[in-house]
Amino acid sequence: MEHFVWRVLPLLTILISLVVFFYLQDSYRAHLHPLVKFPRNKCSLLPHRHFWITSKRIVTPQGIISGSVEINEGKIISVIEGYSKQGKSKQEKIIDYGDAVVMPGLIDVHVHLDEPGRTAWEGFDTGTRAASAGGVTTVVDMPLNNHPTTVSKETLKLKLEAAENKIYVDVGFWGGLIPENAHNTSILEGLLSAGVLGLKSFMCSSGISDFPLTTIHHIKEGLSVLAKYRRPLLVHSEIQQHSKKHLELNDKGGPRAYLTYLHTRPPSWEEAAIKELVGVTKDTRKGGPLEGAHVHIVHLSDSSASLDLIKEAKSRGDSISVETCPHYLAFSSEEIPNGDTRFKCSPPIRDAYNREKLWGAVLEGHIDLLSSDHSPTVPQLKLLEEGDFLKAWGGVTSLQGAIAVGNHADIVVWKPEVEFDLNEDYPVFLKHPSLSAYMGRRLSGKVLETFVRGNLVFKKGKHAHAACGVPILAK
Repeated sequence: MEHFVWRVLPLLTILISLVVFFYLQDSYRAHLHPLVKFPRNKCSLLPHRHFWITSKRIVTPQGIISGSVEINEGKIISVIEGYSKQGKSKQEKIIDYGDAVVMPGLIDVHVHLDEPGRTAWEGFDTGTRAASAGGVTTVVDMPLNNHPTTVSKETLKLKLEAAENKIYVDVGFWGGLIPENAHNTSILEGLLSAGVLGLKSFMCSSGISDFPLTTIHHIKEGLSVLAKYRRPLLVHSEIQQHSKKHLELNDKGGPRAYLTYLHTRPPSWEEAAIKELVGVTKDTRKGGPLEGAHVHIVHLSDSSASLDLIKEAKSRGDSISVETCPHYLAFSSEEIPNGDTRFKCSPPIRDAYNREKLWGAVLEGHIDLLSSDHSPTVPQLKLLEEGDFLKAWGGVTSLQGAIAVGNHADIVVWKPEVEFDLNEDYPVFLKHPSLSAYMGRRLSGKVLETFVRGNLVFKKGKHAHAACGVPILAK
C-alpha cells in the first residue's frame, strides 16, 4: 500500500495545490511577510536567478508535458513544450532532469511545528528542513503544541518572532478558537486582522491545557466572526461517547494492544461531532446568516457514516470540506504491532476495509485534500519501551501552486519509480526521526530537489546555507 500512496502523489499534489491556492489567494488575499534578512546568495544552492529547468515529465494544469520551465527572480516566466527547447540566450543556466518528474511543490495545511515553547518536540528549523526534503514548499502551522498557544494577536507575534530566519519553506499560521476568545469578538478580530489564515478548534480534549475543547455553541460564535473575514474554521471532529460495549472490549488485551486503544475512540465519536457541525453548516449557504464562513473537517479517519454526512452537506450547497492523512491511507489496524506507540494518533488508524473506502473517497473527489498532521513530541512521551497506547502521547510524525506563468517557482523534482528503505542510513531531518511510523518501511518515490520561490533549498540531502522561507499572512 505504501507504494500506491507515493505513486499517486502527482494527482494528489495537484488537488492539494488547487484547493489551497483558492484559499490562500482568493479567500485570504494572503501576502508574504518580508522577514528574510540573509544575503540572497545564501538562500539557494543554485547561484543563478534566471535559469531553465527541463524534463520529459512536467506536471502542468494542462497535463504532463515534455518541455522546459523558465524561472527568473523567483517566478515562472515561461513554459515551453518540447524537451530541451529553451530561449535563445546561451548565457542562461539550463538544468536537465531527464525523466524525473517536475511538479508543483506540495502544500501541507496541517503541521505542528511546536515553536515557541516546545522546541524539544519540533521546531521551525528542523520541521521546515524536513518539509523541503519531502518536496513540501509551503506549510501551515497549527496553533497548539507550542506554548503559549496561538489564540490572540500577541501570541501570533511570538510565533512570527520564533520563525524569523529559521524557515526553509514558506509558512502560514492558523489561529485557535477556544472558549475564552469565542465569546470575545475583539480578541478574535485582532487575531484574524494580525494575519492568521483561519481558526482551529477541538470538539474533544486536545491534551494541551491552554487549548480547551469547544462546544457547538462556541463554534457558532467563531463562525459568525469568520464569515466577515471569509476564512475557514478547521475542526478536530470527535465528541466523546460512552459505550458499555467499548468499555468491555477495552478490558481485553491490555494497554499494549492497539485494539484496546482503537476501541476507546470508535467511529461514533467522529460521527457525533460531524452531525453537530453539518447542523450548522447549512447557514453557510449563499444567503444564509453565516455566508462567507467555511467549515473544514481535519484528519477524517471514518470512511462510513461520518463521510456520508459530509457528502450530504456538500450536495446541499454547504460550505464544507474535508481532509484525510497519509497514515490513514498507508496503514491499517491489523498490521500495527502491539506496543508500537508510534502509530497512536487521534482519530485512530482503523481497519483495512475502512482504509480502502478512504482511498475510494480520495480518488472519487469526496475528500478534498491530504495533509500530514505532522504531530511530533519527544521520545519519552511516546513511551516506546512501555508500549502503553492509553498513556502515550498521540500523533504521527510524518512530515518530509501549479506550474504556470506568473506563479511563484515552488517546484519539486522527484523520481516516482525509485524505491528506498527509510532507515537510520537515510537522511531524515525531523527533530526525532525514530518516532516516525514510516521508519523501517520500503517506499517508492524519491525527492531529488526542491525549489521555493526559485531558490534551490534542498538537493541530494543538503539544504541551502540560509533559511529564507517567509511567513504567509492574510490581509
